[in-house]
Amino acid sequence: MQATARHLFILTGASRGMGRAMAGQLLAAGHHVLTLARHPDEALAARADAAGATLTQWATNLADAAPVATRLAVWLGEQDGAALASATLINNAGVIPAIVPLRDAEPRDLTNALRVGLEAPMLLTAAFLGATRAWPGARKVLNISSGLGRRAMASQAGYCAAKAGMDHFTRCLALDEALAPNGAKVCSLAPGVIDTDMQVQLRGADAAAFPDRGNFEQLKSGGQLTSPDDAARRVLAYLARPDFGTEPVADVRAS
Repeated sequence: MQATARHLFILTGASRGMGRAMAGQLLAAGHHVLTLARHPDEALAARADAAGATLTQWATNLADAAPVATRLAVWLGEQDGAALASATLINNAGVIPAIVPLRDAEPRDLTNALRVGLEAPMLLTAAFLGATRAWPGARKVLNISSGLGRRAMASQAGYCAAKAGMDHFTRCLALDEALAPNGAKVCSLAPGVIDTDMQVQLRGADAAAFPDRGNFEQLKSGGQLTSPDDAARRVLAYLARPDFGTEPVADVRAS
């Protein structure tokens, strides 16, 4: 009898919203999942046990990602890459800084948003690709971007800049990996508008400081927000497509 193919997924931002939904769906499929989040999730552990899947949880602070990236490289070096059919890094974590014009932003708040949203994905991606470069299986990097990386918005310079940077480093990364033997397939994917805590923040912002507040209120009242579970299914389906990585910057709604 042929052994079942083993797939490894490394996922940041798995503690809530679409990230948590993705973790649950990957575990339900029986995969080995390593989550990087602020706190372990007992409910995810229970789902892993019920599905016979392997769940490894790291409590991490991605605002200080350098030691996390070092730990990831060491951990990957201890895995049997030859036994894996594929390995995938999903950079999903992100935070919205205070919803104010840049002139009113607090340095610590802005720094946190840029470190979690851009610096951490770059460091983790470098660690992942460096540690797995000799693995024979398929390797993928999925960066969860946003339409706000491609469309400017007042009072969101920090978040927009982090996502725009994510898109562009993914374009550079695609060029690098295209030249490498068994190079990774990479994509920075906008997942659409999702009914998460982030949307609650945007709808609750001071209208005087955030001119687009009304647009986000209409998305909610008009039933145009996708549930985290549905968004996770669409994103994971995109990740599984045979043409994943053909376009380094994409939108799940255009697929």
